[in-house]
Amino acid sequence: MNETLNGNHNWNIVGHDWALAFLRRSLLNGRSRHAYMFTGSASLGKMTLARTFAMALNCESEDIAGRPCGNCRSCRDIVKGSDPDLILARADETGRMKIDVIREVIRLLALKPYSSRNRVAILEDFDLALPQAQDALLKTLEEPAEHAVLLLLAGSTERILSTIRSRTQIIALRPLPIELVKDHLIGRGADADRADLIARLSSGRIGWALAALDDETLLESRATYLDLLRDVLRGGRVDRLKIAEQLSRKLARDKGQLRMTLDIWQTYWRDLLLESYGTPVKPCNSDRKDEIRALALRANPAQALHALNATRRAARSLETNANVRLTLDVLFLEYPGLD
Repeated sequence: MNETLNGNHNWNIVGHDWALAFLRRSLLNGRSRHAYMFTGSASLGKMTLARTFAMALNCESEDIAGRPCGNCRSCRDIVKGSDPDLILARADETGRMKIDVIREVIRLLALKPYSSRNRVAILEDFDLALPQAQDALLKTLEEPAEHAVLLLLAGSTERILSTIRSRTQIIALRPLPIELVKDHLIGRGADADRADLIARLSSGRIGWALAALDDETLLESRATYLDLLRDVLRGGRVDRLKIAEQLSRKLARDKGQLRMTLDIWQTYWRDLLLESYGTPVKPCNSDRKDEIRALALRANPAQALHALNATRRAARSLETNANVRLTLDVLFLEYPGLD
């Protein structure tokens, strides 16, 4: 590979080297597409990569290999969030991207750029758009304006229409190596133990790791929901249903926090499963290793695996807009009693 394509250069992206090399090569060769789809789990860096790519597409530097320069008007405006040629669209509070939002993106994309080479639209959580909303984008993908670039962000391609997938360049991002995340956190000033804990909890999601480093409330929230899981396991049927009711009232309108809570519980059940088998793998929740070890003495691997799979099913169910209270009721009743 050409030396200018190696590493992260001036894109300031942690990891995802192959994706950066691919995108930079397309810019250098003048072969950029009109539509890309960045896929991967939440907090993996999709939005950061999309915004940086938008900077590179509209950077005013004459040195193509040096784009984005970070210093020109276009780069500065995108960083500040004030670029009139960058369009951002997200799902609403219901967790859906509605057809009216996509139609407005289409309208804005059709306009000539205000001050840049391209009009770039970033559609976050596009996989949460209903099929009819996705379909509204099809004509724009089939007959894109010369200046229009679409950057779709999605957790996966499973709920994306095949007609959309076939007309976009898919860039699948994957979790980063834990050691890479840890080293980056140490470079940002974290001590080794804290960096190790956050890196393991992140499961390779650099966005979450950086947020947890800067915001103590994320780890505090994690501790709260792990304590809640402990209460569920200690409680009887009535207690569990009461906790489900309380949690559903608290998080019914905050699907992001609910998904994060289930992710936290999945890491705990994975740790318990590994401990139950006596593996030497260090747990993600390394600050609770003594608690997990004690719990493993009362749980067998089959119970831990069943609980892990039940939590995964609950997470998938909530992605389809299932009833939160009912989903939590079922989940808590499937959990083993480990008091």
